[in-house]
Amino acid sequence: MATTTKAAAPAKKSTGTVGVKNAIWILAVCCVIAYCIYFFVFGHPSHFVNGDNTGHPLPGDLIGTVYKGGPVVGLIITLLLSVIALTFERILAQRVSFGTMPLSKFTAQVKELIKAGKFDEAQALCNKMKGSVANVVSASIKAYKEVETNNTMKKAQKIAKIQQAHEEATQLEMPTLQMNLPIIATIVTLGTLTALFGTVLGMINSFQALSAGGGADSAALSAGISEALVNTASGILTSWVAVVSYNFLTNRIDKLTYALDEVGYTIATTYDVNHTEEA
Repeated sequence: MATTTKAAAPAKKSTGTVGVKNAIWILAVCCVIAYCIYFFVFGHPSHFVNGDNTGHPLPGDLIGTVYKGGPVVGLIITLLLSVIALTFERILAQRVSFGTMPLSKFTAQVKELIKAGKFDEAQALCNKMKGSVANVVSASIKAYKEVETNNTMKKAQKIAKIQQAHEEATQLEMPTLQMNLPIIATIVTLGTLTALFGTVLGMINSFQALSAGGGADSAALSAGISEALVNTASGILTSWVAVVSYNFLTNRIDKLTYALDEVGYTIATTYDVNHTEEA
């Protein structure tokens, strides 16, 4: 007698916007751009005395002074450009994931529809909203409808089923919102450490200039000091931008999470109130 095997259910996938999965390509492109800026813009002969970028920068020429910070400046610029690029990538990805209408407006409307028992209208609103928020609310509404027709489960089990569906949908969508944020968080520290590395190299060059020939070579000494200070300043700027970017993006995700929790609580509470007669 032939036996049939039930096919495994396909794994659930997020339908929200993922964004750039391989951020290494963003870092690579930013690295190329950064060193092109360093060598061809900052290192252009027009910023230096006698057109020689191995000598002193022109008085008051900040671009030439930055170039004297050494090749580590190119690495710091790479980190800065990467933070900017990843920030815009995350904003665009989150914008699509957040849906087509303001989050507060959608939350208020869908809660009113759910409390009124208008689940078909709430589902239609989710279809109009789209994005990660709508996906989570749709999953909760679907679970609500499924337990409505299930006569084998107790009331507490049905409420738990709705809450479970909401939590699973939320966990499914969160990775698409948080993608690439760990890279920005890493650059917060990496920018400062790279600046410290460049500063140490600059100070080494300064002390070498002081010890050379028993006297101070003013050109080499000033070059070493410039290298130290430029790396310090540019690294602090990079870390500052990374901190602001990371906190801005995580704050947006927190607002979305709070809104989802609010809607999920409303759906579970609505079932509890509408089915007081159940055991």
